[in-house]
Amino acid sequence: MTADKQKEFDGGSIWIVIAAFNEAAVIGPIISDVVGRSYRVAVIDDGSQDATGQIALAAGATVVTHPVNFGQGAALQTGIKFALQRDASYIVTFDADGQHRPSDIPRLINALTDSKAAYALGSRFLGSSHGMPFGRRLLLQAAIWFTRAVTGLRLSDTHNGLRAMTREGASRISLRQNRMAHASELLEQIAASGLPYVEVPVTIDYTRYSLAKGQGLADSVTILFDLSVQKLHR
Repeated sequence: MTADKQKEFDGGSIWIVIAAFNEAAVIGPIISDVVGRSYRVAVIDDGSQDATGQIALAAGATVVTHPVNFGQGAALQTGIKFALQRDASYIVTFDADGQHRPSDIPRLINALTDSKAAYALGSRFLGSSHGMPFGRRLLLQAAIWFTRAVTGLRLSDTHNGLRAMTREGASRISLRQNRMAHASELLEQIAASGLPYVEVPVTIDYTRYSLAKGQGLADSVTILFDLSVQKLHR
């Protein structure tokens, strides 16, 4: 059996949660590919001002719409809650900008079942990345150092939106950081849960489009500020 084939598992369902904001230019083929692999897809249209929601719906996704743009963290929390309410056994978070490959989804699910872990975290540094700028690599390495210092998790990749979790694992996630700091917050909650996790090699494809939508230096500074404020108010 090849690594990208889904193993049989006992009952339940797999929901793919995709937070999307103004992704009409790319989201249709992404949803079609994921749906074509027999996964249930929940797209959280986070206040888009284009046809993101309509295109996702036509491609086969269930669409939940935020009336305004609350941010990716809030959209993912909405999606996780939505999937849990629909009795999901496994939940996979997946980016809307084309960086992630649907063929990596079975690797994550298989890792959960094989390792009896609650979380399977995608790692581009254990796998591969195509077209990553040098500056982005430096920012990611800084994020890895910061996350290790804050959470104690010994991870090779920290701001990777491709991840899977069991129902139990997902129930421990309650994101309060609405913007990009949610990625670090989620890892803090994984560490606090005490539940087992595993890293899984995945592939990230950087395109001109995805790079334009991604984090820059200013975003990274904002993330650190948001997390610092969050800690002061605990």
